[in-house]
Amino acid sequence: MSENIVEAQGLVKRYGDIEAVRGLSFAIRRGEIFGFLGPNGAGKTTTISMLSCLLEPTGGTAIVAGYDVVRAPQQVKRRIGLVPQELALYPTLSARDNLNFYGRIYGLHGRALRRRVDEVLEMVGLAERAASAVKTFSGGMKRRLNIAAGLLHRPEVLFLDEPTVGVDPQSRNAIFEHVERLNAEGLTILYTTHYMEEAERLCHRVAIIDEGRIIALDTPRKLVTDLGGGIIHLGIADGMAEGLLEQIRALPEVRAVTRLDGKVKVEATRAQEALVGLLALFNRTDTDVTSLEVLEPNLETVFLHLTGKRLRD
Repeated sequence: MSENIVEAQGLVKRYGDIEAVRGLSFAIRRGEIFGFLGPNGAGKTTTISMLSCLLEPTGGTAIVAGYDVVRAPQQVKRRIGLVPQELALYPTLSARDNLNFYGRIYGLHGRALRRRVDEVLEMVGLAERAASAVKTFSGGMKRRLNIAAGLLHRPEVLFLDEPTVGVDPQSRNAIFEHVERLNAEGLTILYTTHYMEEAERLCHRVAIIDEGRIIALDTPRKLVTDLGGGIIHLGIADGMAEGLLEQIRALPEVRAVTRLDGKVKVEATRAQEALVGLLALFNRTDTDVTSLEVLEPNLETVFLHLTGKRLRD
């Protein structure tokens, strides 16, 4: 059995002249939580749609659970669970009736279906609300029921597309705990999000995606470590003279200095220590600072560093 449950090579999706996904290559190992981190419109949902056989790739290949998504889509669908960003629930039906409906689609019937519906309701903490109409549920409860529907047929890999959008903090935390528990039981999960704190908490490895391309892929810790100790953005009243730039580059905690959109970007090994040195330099040279922003190292800073824009832009 291959170590990887998902393998994509040069995956492309075009809509006319628009290239939504631009040659993605990655692999997801069995038993890991693999994250797609990027802003809305980056290509995350389009990629999941290709992996789950809802969209046919324009180019490239993808193998899921040992089967090609183009040549054997039915085999792929039997082995995956898909929890889409949009809720796929019938509001006037009860939680149990929703799951019975989806269970029959997956080929479950009779006692096996009833037992499995009870199991997944228990998994997502909705057993006591099994008979309630979905329209009476909170946003977080609907999200958890959506996850339950994707688990009915015991998939080998679960695709979760922005599963916490529009839910309150308590419900988000409940979803995190369910995801972590499912993974601890051996389920492989592909998790898309534009919230960096979700990726940092849940994902073993993260692919940072922007404009249809993977711009970085590694563990959250490694991505942050490679960035260094943080970034400082400076605005200078009369612009930054080259001589002053050279003095900044010479400071002991500074790794690199670049001009960026009328400001100066300072990459530091330790941001707070570098800031002390910068302020001392500006005091000595009588330099007026019009703006100052210190970005401590995290995944959002990594994204900003690689793309020049924030995850929520």
